[in-house]
Amino acid sequence: MSGDTKFDVWYLFALAGAVLIGAVLPVLPTGAAVSAGAVLASHSNPIGLVGVLIAGAAGAYVGDLIVYAGCRFGGERLAKRVGWLRDNASLDALRVRLKEHEIGVLLTSRLIPGGRVPVLLAAGLAGYPWERFALVDLTASSLWAAVYMAIGLLGYALFDEPWQGVLAAIVLVILTTVVSGLIQRARRKSHPE
Repeated sequence: MSGDTKFDVWYLFALAGAVLIGAVLPVLPTGAAVSAGAVLASHSNPIGLVGVLIAGAAGAYVGDLIVYAGCRFGGERLAKRVGWLRDNASLDALRVRLKEHEIGVLLTSRLIPGGRVPVLLAAGLAGYPWERFALVDLTASSLWAAVYMAIGLLGYALFDEPWQGVLAAIVLVILTTVVSGLIQRARRKSHPE
């Protein structure tokens, strides 16, 4: 693969759509998609990085609004159906943290793998105001896209070929996710709620 990879506006629409779908149905590696987009944009059209940031943030933002609406209007029934409310103590602790540090919790929940959906559920069940959520999540989605774009830029900086940079970005995203999960697990063991 050479450095003349085609990067255009259709890629940005596809990226926004993939991130949106991944935000609603968290099965797609949306962070890796943003990182890969940053690598491809850097190799073929560096101004496209702005588009990658906007597409990634917009897809994440709209997806979060959809998930929040679902949690707000049908969250408890949905949570019980899929087993998220087996342990009400965890949800109650999350509600308390959300009430005490709402902006910090909402901002960081987007960055912590697996942290977004429980926070959205707690916020929805607690009746967190739409306007505040929409404003804080706009910032959180933009920050999230910027972080994953930076991971992609690191992959771009390390390798000459786009495929190598994309592969490096995906590996960095996976390592970040694994390390974050290990840290969370260690914290839960040392500080049980």
